[in-house]
Amino acid sequence: MYHLALNPDYEVHLFISGAECLINLHLQPDIISIDYSLPDIKGDVLYMKIKEHNENIPVIFTSSQQDVKIAVNLLKLGIYDYLVKDDNTKDLLWNSILKARERDDLKTEIESLKKELGVKYNFKTSIIGQSAPLLKVFERIEKAAVTNINVSINGETGTGKEVVAKAIHYNSARNKFPFIAINMAAIPKELVESELFGYEKGAFTGAVTRKAGKFEEANNGTLFLDEIAEMDLNLQSKILRIIQEREFSRVGGNEVVKVNFRLIIASHKNLLDEVHKGNFREDLYYRINGLPLDLPPLRERGNDILLLAKHFVDEFCNDNKLKKLNFTSKASKALLAYSFPGNVRELKSIVELAVVMSNGSEIEEDDIQFSPPRKNDLAFYHDKKMKDHIADIITMYLKKYNKDVLKTAEVLDIGKSTIYKMIKNGEIEL
Repeated sequence: MYHLALNPDYEVHLFISGAECLINLHLQPDIISIDYSLPDIKGDVLYMKIKEHNENIPVIFTSSQQDVKIAVNLLKLGIYDYLVKDDNTKDLLWNSILKARERDDLKTEIESLKKELGVKYNFKTSIIGQSAPLLKVFERIEKAAVTNINVSINGETGTGKEVVAKAIHYNSARNKFPFIAINMAAIPKELVESELFGYEKGAFTGAVTRKAGKFEEANNGTLFLDEIAEMDLNLQSKILRIIQEREFSRVGGNEVVKVNFRLIIASHKNLLDEVHKGNFREDLYYRINGLPLDLPPLRERGNDILLLAKHFVDEFCNDNKLKKLNFTSKASKALLAYSFPGNVRELKSIVELAVVMSNGSEIEEDDIQFSPPRKNDLAFYHDKKMKDHIADIITMYLKKYNKDVLKTAEVLDIGKSTIYKMIKNGEIEL
């Protein structure tokens, strides 16, 4: 060990007995090297005492003993390495210490990443918003995270269904195991079974080796099936059996694979409606429904729109090394007045473009470019008088802001007396 002391990267303490080593464990060494033949204590006994103090310290033994049984027994106890003394001992010890240090650095990095992951998916900070509908979502996430109950998430496209699924997984007892997500609408029909169940070598042309499927990859973790309503009825019956039995066979094989996973499903369609239409199995629906979690569309989340918009601005500016920008009052009102058919995903896209279009220290109303109305939205304007359109718009915003007349008047930039008058005349219903 003397040559290690010459390296400024290492602080080395040398002891001549096992007892001296034990009374200095308070120094919290990163690694310990022990000569097996100590004058006062057997090497394996000393190792067990070190392990009682801190089982994570790598311990390397050097010994003149070439007895394989001694080495095997020590390795079984959990020592990091066993080196037989010879002319190469110095180099072997050096290499072993370097490898142990690399392993320790890797463990530290992994723990750091786990902590970052925990912070990232702390849903009260990763899911931006303070609106009443979102607080109800938080309550459901908390209930889901402490159990293994299946969870069914329903919400429009772009509301963040996968973000919520990850929040449930990473706040649950399964967070050290995989989170496996698959979008059923994105997989060609002929490939779905091999993706979900995996396949054996030779199962079909191109299957040159065995491949695990998503069910197998999710073992002990969470399987997230997004857009599950797109699954055909034949596959639904197979999925039902797997969920009930927790076992399946790979495509082209007979081996029974046992699995243990937490299931979270999501759809932008109402699954019960799909059951009534004959597009979804009723028995599968009741098996997977578990804890229902409805994600509110962005248009129903009020000032969450501005909180999210500011978050996306800051994020985009940081990523592109730009000066932070704020929204003008008119720009904020414009955001609040828009319906966001694409929800959070659309807001993010609109905000990032607004940052690019901005020429000053603030984002102006003209910097914000909303998507043109979709064809289905245009039907709203046919066969109605202007006063009817106005009543519809005010009614929509009263609903959005929980019948708050003052807030609705502020956002739409109209007098509150106008709204009260329309209510009195029966043009608007509260």
